[in-house]
Amino acid sequence: MAFRLKLVPEHTAIDFFRAQKITFGISTLLAVLSVVVLFMNGLNFGIDFRGGTTIRTESAQPVDVGAYRAALAPLDLGDVAITEVFDPGFRADQNVAQVRISAQDGVEAVTPETILAVEAALQTVDPSITFPSVESVGPKVSAELIQTAIYAVLASLVAISIYIWLRFEWQFAVGAIVSLIHDVLITMGIFALFQIRFDLTTIAALLTIVGYSINDTVVVFDRLRENLMKYKKRALRELMNLSVNETLSRTVMTSGTTLLALIALLVLGGDVIRGFVFAITFGILIGTYSSIYVAKNVVLWLGVKRNWDKNDPETKKKSASPFEGAEEV
Repeated sequence: MAFRLKLVPEHTAIDFFRAQKITFGISTLLAVLSVVVLFMNGLNFGIDFRGGTTIRTESAQPVDVGAYRAALAPLDLGDVAITEVFDPGFRADQNVAQVRISAQDGVEAVTPETILAVEAALQTVDPSITFPSVESVGPKVSAELIQTAIYAVLASLVAISIYIWLRFEWQFAVGAIVSLIHDVLITMGIFALFQIRFDLTTIAALLTIVGYSINDTVVVFDRLRENLMKYKKRALRELMNLSVNETLSRTVMTSGTTLLALIALLVLGGDVIRGFVFAITFGILIGTYSSIYVAKNVVLWLGVKRNWDKNDPETKKKSASPFEGAEEV
């Protein structure tokens, strides 16, 4: 007999809505706190959004941030940020730092002459220092990138809400959008709290989170619609629990295998993609949670049509009350 790995029993009866007010309250609180942190701390925008130049240095000698800063002080570069980069994948003699120079007012980007002057100044501190990469973005381009990134996230949310509305009912669309906003807000709040670099790759991660989260939500919505047609007399809350339990094995297997790859990238992938991988890793966790405890709670409170059989004469006459079956716990 073939061996089958089962992370979840075939038949589960977990009451996911036993503490629905507590779970939804925690989600709401976290979303509000994320907004507060975003306003207080702001995001640590990468060079893509701030404009300027990032010079990546590498040396066999330990990074001396103070010496680097003192060497660059005579150049009068304005806002300069020097950070040492740590990564478990680095060799013992591989010491990496990033020198971020913000673009000056009225200047499109740091000039090549300035970059050469910075490199020469750093070589006075450590003659063996090398510069593996130099990235430059002008302030006008960075402003356009911020605007485009916001439009991309908003457009994805609108398109998803229209799709859910057309495929299911408006109550499902509201639940899906609330859960997606919840996921994006909390992820951005984590980035603001820990000042993780926020750049274009993070925007790509947010869009990936939106897609992953809605995919998990739609799977349960599909099963819920099937159960609404199959069990027309059972309470909505009971059918939601049944639907989540029936798709629980798929959810655990999909999220678990994805997280295995992401954790490997998070540990071994290097600092260049760490922000991107961290955003997706956290997003999958929070997205799986919100698809059950946020989207489904919203739909439960709004209520849904209980008869999905188009051939039923009662359905043709009138729709059921939108709040039918939305009992309190």
